[in-house]
Amino acid sequence: MRTLIVVISALICGQLCAQTYEVGVFAGGLNNIGDVGKTNYIAPSGLAFGGLFKWNKSKRYAWRGSILYGTFEADDAKSDLASRQQRNYAIDNSVLEVSAGLEFNFVEYNLHQLGPVFTPYLYTGLTYFRYGYHYFDAGQVQDINQKDGALAIPMTVGLKARLNNVLIIGAEVGARYTFTDNLDGSNPEGSNYEPFSFGNILSDDWYVFSGITVTYTFGRKPCSDCFE
Repeated sequence: MRTLIVVISALICGQLCAQTYEVGVFAGGLNNIGDVGKTNYIAPSGLAFGGLFKWNKSKRYAWRGSILYGTFEADDAKSDLASRQQRNYAIDNSVLEVSAGLEFNFVEYNLHQLGPVFTPYLYTGLTYFRYGYHYFDAGQVQDINQKDGALAIPMTVGLKARLNNVLIIGAEVGARYTFTDNLDGSNPEGSNYEPFSFGNILSDDWYVFSGITVTYTFGRKPCSDCFE
């Protein structure tokens, strides 16, 4: 009987303890907040997708890394501001980012326990991204086939819950405060392009990823810790 209990405990432990790490995908949308187009905080105008990895270092936080790509459209005709509607600028652009940082759980997120696991969370860290360099001349977008890079600070809020022993589903909205003002072609850098600047040059651009995550958990911890 004792041998049977040990075997059953080992099997349960194998199911529940292989959950220290998470790897998965993100799918959703992307929008910008700048000097062209809508000013809505969450208004996806293009598709976004990518991958992410998490190391659940404790029940309260995890180290997280991700690579995300998305496209967006900034169109003055869709803005609520009359001045932008009259100007009628429009531009398409894309963002490819690499991000790393810390994810903080509001409640204990213990993937080694029995029963449901659910928590709201916050994520921040440091992001590096690449985007298309454009500018407007006489109302027309000028594309010089150049990519620029910049840093950003991610500020993400989300919810996540365990579907079963190995799958986690989440929903999140992540704003990035960037250190550039030219995501929408409004403030091109360089002396040759300064005459083409417009809008609020004292405020840098933002972009926002919003969508769903699905991650697979793996990585064993000691069986003695399974039911902490």
